[in-house]
Amino acid sequence: MREPEFLTKLEDSGLSDRPPGGDSVVLVHVDFPFGQMQEDLGELHELARSAGAKIAAVVTAKKQTPEAKYFVGSGKAEEIRDVVASCHAKLVIFNHVLSPAQERNLGNLLQCRVLDRVGLILDIFAQRARSFEGQLQVELAQLKYLSTRLVRGWTHLERQRGGIGLRGPGETQLEVDRRLIRDRMKVIGQRLTKIRKQREQSRRARRKAIIPTVALVGYTNAGKSTLFNRLTGATVYTANQLFATLDPTLRRIACPQIGPVILADTVGFIRHLPPSLIEAFQATLEEVREADLILHVVDAHDENKLFNIEQVNAVLKHLQADLVPQLVVYNKIDLCPELSAHTDLNADGAVKRIFISATQALGLDELIKVIGDALNCGMVERSIVLTPKEGALRAKLYQRGVVVAEQIDEQGNSHLTVRMPLHEAEKLQEGNE
Repeated sequence: MREPEFLTKLEDSGLSDRPPGGDSVVLVHVDFPFGQMQEDLGELHELARSAGAKIAAVVTAKKQTPEAKYFVGSGKAEEIRDVVASCHAKLVIFNHVLSPAQERNLGNLLQCRVLDRVGLILDIFAQRARSFEGQLQVELAQLKYLSTRLVRGWTHLERQRGGIGLRGPGETQLEVDRRLIRDRMKVIGQRLTKIRKQREQSRRARRKAIIPTVALVGYTNAGKSTLFNRLTGATVYTANQLFATLDPTLRRIACPQIGPVILADTVGFIRHLPPSLIEAFQATLEEVREADLILHVVDAHDENKLFNIEQVNAVLKHLQADLVPQLVVYNKIDLCPELSAHTDLNADGAVKRIFISATQALGLDELIKVIGDALNCGMVERSIVLTPKEGALRAKLYQRGVVVAEQIDEQGNSHLTVRMPLHEAEKLQEGNE
């Protein structure tokens, strides 16, 4: 996909925020005592490696609250400047969200590019998006991010100082770029709206065919795509890195108790996922909200797994998918000698969580059974009558495996007894009346 002309112009001038792979970078992490500013240093390492950066040094600090000018104190900022000079680093990445003014002030002091956590995640998404829809979604998020930082791209031009005869060309160029961004965002929005309508048509077709959907969600690098490949026989790209895959993939699997089931692999979540990305991937993540069951995949080997579960649940709540039935799947038990493939039940006898290994194919048969049992909850039996002209629907019901009994009368009408989820049975009965 061809990039907008003004983005190409910024890259050619060396003023773009996109870090080329292999750059020598300095990481900066500030330890805050509590609240939304807390981040994980290990996760910053993984994000930087996923972006293709070469980590030259790490600078850490402790603060109660961020400073307005440099985010860190002036003394720590000078320390970062010395580290950058000694390492000949081309880029400094902060493990926090910086304001445009803080980025500009730090860039002037450090004499190199400065990128915050949001910009780093956006760069990874830009590298990994493969489908046309994914590229559009990422570009939209990048443009929203870039629109607040345009002032950095034209430091070689005059600034408007006010007064008659004192208006320079710099402000004019900035306004032109802002207009280009607005126009491009409008075009992307129109294309995504069209794609969203196409997705909704596909969902309506699945609902009409009465095929349930199971969505895989989880913290990034929890092993969702590996599990997806194991269950479906697909070849979705997998790697031991954050955000290895972005584009949603849907495949059909056979569930003995239910019949055909659509399995949807979605983008991985991360703590403090930028709101612009959640908004940009809204069409993709609608698969989660419309699912009949959510498989919440957890890395059992991750020491921060409980915190990661909270982060994923927070995103699900933001997507209004927190009421969808959820099954917690602890993956990667092959890395935990104390764990084995098994299922934990709660006091009511319902499945609380299941332990598996996607890479070693441990516990997958039990997982399929548990998925079927979960989709079977709320199943009801209904009697319907189909005329000879409705043979296609009769064939679909048999293909789905929901027909319990059938009798054919003298007129050739089929009197079927079907067993399926309540909301699907109601839809089927409404259409049959």
